[in-house]
Amino acid sequence: MKTIKLLPPALALAGALAIAGCSGGETDAGTPVGHHSSGAASPAATPSGRAQTFAQADVMFAQGMIPHHRQALEMSALAGEQASDPEVKRLAAAIERTQDPEIATMSGWLTAWGKPVPGGSSDGGHAGHGGSGHGDMDGAGGMMSEEDMRRLRAAEGAAFDRLFLEQMIEHHRGAVTMAEKEIRDGRYGPAVALAKVIVKSQSAEIATMERMLAG
Repeated sequence: MKTIKLLPPALALAGALAIAGCSGGETDAGTPVGHHSSGAASPAATPSGRAQTFAQADVMFAQGMIPHHRQALEMSALAGEQASDPEVKRLAAAIERTQDPEIATMSGWLTAWGKPVPGGSSDGGHAGHGGSGHGDMDGAGGMMSEEDMRRLRAAEGAAFDRLFLEQMIEHHRGAVTMAEKEIRDGRYGPAVALAKVIVKSQSAEIATMERMLAG
């Protein structure tokens, strides 16, 4: 497998926060925000006192991406224990360092908006997010089915490395599709900024993983 060229681990998240700062900052988690009807843009108070709006698309993006990221973290934790290729281990560690803070960020948005934060399990629905339908996957934004996860947990060595890369490529493709929808339909600046970072960073990781498989 070929050597991975990864960006510094915090770069993707830092980029999102930098862009978000230009648009007025994140919602103040301590500011109560009422529930609003589906599809309607709603004002969200920021620490500076300026109002930003969020739409149902922003809520769906955060509620869908949080469990999606959690499953990526579960897969990456398995790679830390079971992968034989050090480059696969490095890639998995980079995914963990990037996506764990993003979960915290999106959870903070939902709390500030008065919307439910998805539970801790990565098993669960991605309502409204279509998947690629490849292999045994459940078709929800590239999410792995329980059978996919069982196969990954049971694999070892080079077989694990290949299966991890194949599954994570499809997982990333689902995330890119979800993020592109947020870019089109979202209204909350920091969420749209994070979606752009996800598209750029995970597309690059997909290309890296495809080269690794080909190699």
